[in-house]
Amino acid sequence: MAEMRVRHVLRPMEGVRVLEVAQFTYVPSAGAVLADWGADVVKIEHAEKGDAQRGLVKALGHDVISKNSTFAPIMEGPNRGKRSLGLSLEKPEAKEVLHELIRRSDVFLTNFLPAARRKLGIDLDDVRAVNPNIIFVVGSAFGHAGPEAESGGYDGTAYWARAGTADALTPDGAAAPTPPPAGAYGDNIGGMTIAGGIAAALYARATTGEPSVVDVSLLGVGAWAIQLNVNLALQSGGPLPKFAPRAGGTPNNPLTGNYRTSDGRWINLCMLQPGRYWADFCQVVGRPDLIVDERFDTTEKLMRNALGAGEIVAEIIAARTKDEWVSVFDDMEGQWALVQDTFEVGNDPQLRAVGGVVDVVDYEGNTQKLVANPVQFDRKPPVLTRAPQFAEHTDEILAELGFTDEKALEFKIAGAVT
Repeated sequence: MAEMRVRHVLRPMEGVRVLEVAQFTYVPSAGAVLADWGADVVKIEHAEKGDAQRGLVKALGHDVISKNSTFAPIMEGPNRGKRSLGLSLEKPEAKEVLHELIRRSDVFLTNFLPAARRKLGIDLDDVRAVNPNIIFVVGSAFGHAGPEAESGGYDGTAYWARAGTADALTPDGAAAPTPPPAGAYGDNIGGMTIAGGIAAALYARATTGEPSVVDVSLLGVGAWAIQLNVNLALQSGGPLPKFAPRAGGTPNNPLTGNYRTSDGRWINLCMLQPGRYWADFCQVVGRPDLIVDERFDTTEKLMRNALGAGEIVAEIIAARTKDEWVSVFDDMEGQWALVQDTFEVGNDPQLRAVGGVVDVVDYEGNTQKLVANPVQFDRKPPVLTRAPQFAEHTDEILAELGFTDEKALEFKIAGAVT
């Protein structure tokens, strides 16, 4: 009987229809995850301007477009697998198309501000008047209530700066706050959060018949990411003390910290139980004498003399290259990691082995690579298709909605669609 209940869920959202009215990365990245999971995601872009992110050429100083290809990771990452419809929501003629899309959709997904939603007729009451069973989802900077509910923001403001991570990573006396490590850093984490919320809302509707309103803010996602520190600060009644980055072990554990190799790379040791791992570490690095050294031969002594032990570990690590240590540590019991750059991450053999980086064929027919979303079903990586060109699927979607070629032409003449 158990075997009869087995069901393949490689793309568990097959049949789910998502209407996305959003731009940039935060909410579109949620749509990309849903598309990875099998949903049919229709992305509405302004009929003349498109998604504003299509016009960006740099992010945090990095070029984000290719000179010889339409493949642009800044658009491909948060928009792969979708279909694009050019629709000017401010045009009265666009309402007929918009409402037909809403009627056929399970999820309405947006990051437009409240004032824009009201003006364009895509706020909660407007959408539910067309489809009472639709799940209404808003990704915002600061949330649906409070004094800043009408305000906008980006991950650099709401997630990074406002939610505490920038300050937590900025040493005292620094010339400026520590910037985010990557473009759309909080946006992608927030998008994954939204996708999870939508999955829960779809389950709730399937079991209760009631559609949900889902709200996710970048401020809330940022606070959740750093919740341990925020909770400790609330408990202590003030901000936590800061610790400047330092090489070597921590004051109580020589096997937790960052150590520089002979070729200038860094190895991160993260063995939170020093007494358990000390003997094995010493054997692996060729220093069994340290196991019986009277300064370190019990857990209590090792922790008491951790700074001295850390200096010895630093000397040991500094004697070999990164590649040598990667080979030596391969069979070590304790936890460690090479501090990798982004190119190394994209080529990480472990990430590749589980399908964390996958192929996608671009508009020109060339095979490119993208990082996959981290959720897998049936232990299979997602099969990705490229992001749409601007308004690429307008005619196709209009035909699906039942509009004739003549009616589609009327929409185009009125400037309602592209």
